[in-house]
Amino acid sequence: MEMTQEMRVKKSHIAMMKHPATALYSGVMMMGTTEVVDGALTASTDGINKKYGRRFLSEVCGDDREVTGLVLHENLHIVLRHMIHNLDLFKEDRGTANKAADYVVNDMITDLAQKYPDLIKLPEGGLYDPQYHNMNMREVYRLLKEEQGKAPKQPPGDCKGPKPPQGEQDSPSGKGEDESEPEDGEGEDQPKDGKQPGGQPSEQYEFDEHGTGGIETAEDAKEIDARVDRALREGALLAGRLGVNIPRHITDILNPKVNWKEAFRDWLTSFAKGKDEYTWRKFNRRLLPNDLYMPTVEDETVGEIVIAIDTSGSIDAKQLNEFATELVSICDMTTPEVVRVIWWDTRVHGEQKFDSVSYSGIAKMLKPEGGGGTRVSCVPEYLNNHKINAECIVVFTDGYLESDINWNTQVPTLWMVTRNEYWVPPSGKKVFFSK
Repeated sequence: MEMTQEMRVKKSHIAMMKHPATALYSGVMMMGTTEVVDGALTASTDGINKKYGRRFLSEVCGDDREVTGLVLHENLHIVLRHMIHNLDLFKEDRGTANKAADYVVNDMITDLAQKYPDLIKLPEGGLYDPQYHNMNMREVYRLLKEEQGKAPKQPPGDCKGPKPPQGEQDSPSGKGEDESEPEDGEGEDQPKDGKQPGGQPSEQYEFDEHGTGGIETAEDAKEIDARVDRALREGALLAGRLGVNIPRHITDILNPKVNWKEAFRDWLTSFAKGKDEYTWRKFNRRLLPNDLYMPTVEDETVGEIVIAIDTSGSIDAKQLNEFATELVSICDMTTPEVVRVIWWDTRVHGEQKFDSVSYSGIAKMLKPEGGGGTRVSCVPEYLNNHKINAECIVVFTDGYLESDINWNTQVPTLWMVTRNEYWVPPSGKKVFFSK
């Protein structure tokens, strides 16, 4: 019986699930739908579902190892959350974002192919450059944009990379421009500038289209991110049973390590520096146990701190308790005049104010309110409406927020982000840490 393209894709799935080097991605490969479709499509993913072009598989991926390379290519986009963590890059320059994402995953595939040549092979012509080795998508995107700034501008309307040569002399098929095949609709990526179906490879090209159509809101991104995380952890369990050392770029995704407490302290104390006067408004708390009532140096004090905590449902009690515990030590060190905690999701549901007398009990006195959607713009609206003059704002969130944030405040802001590592705040400083 002749093997169909569907069977070849399934065979690649099974081979990778059984192999120690790729078993880690088993859960992600089982996510969403996997289809082989007719037409000029090479492959595509929307961040969860995968499609493969029948013609491309048949005429370009003649080697089953290349099928495996193409399948892993799509799934690595999902593993690395290229479509949900880099929405801003796709909106800014979709073509360059597509290329950056391809360079990253093809680097990983090339590395695997060198170690396991019998398992996998990068289809000929795929975007690959060793200068991008071990880089993430944002790093590659930045370098590509810098190169674009140095090179002459290309004609508009082409976001898939350089066009294949046209005309009788240059065309791989020998056809003139008038005989060339028409392009398919948006959302499908053709092998236009690499190995042509029925032809020979010319230069590197993009395998696939990285769609974001299924990610319309912050809640959509949050849900897909959680699904990918669960699938990847399931694959990690299987890889662990096979005795595999999980690659560093995956362990960083699963267990990113950031000393957020130190970053929090450094940022907060920066607002208390630069003064050299004493104040009798507060006694020096370090000397009180010895019955010494001395003034506090101004550079040891800050005014009111606003702690704006996301209660949209993704911040769990364990995180909140850890943050509250650290907040106590921050208060002891910087002696803020007031700590105002506000609870928000799509609006501010309530607030709690603490002074120096109650700092030690903050962790036990917090009373979260909310649990709905997510709209962080409500925080500055609330502060402005209630004429709250804070010296600084600390926003505690998972980073899945509305795309059109109106952060209408000049108050220095620190964003404590727990999940969406690549989210870019509208202003202020961001510190990322994981659950």
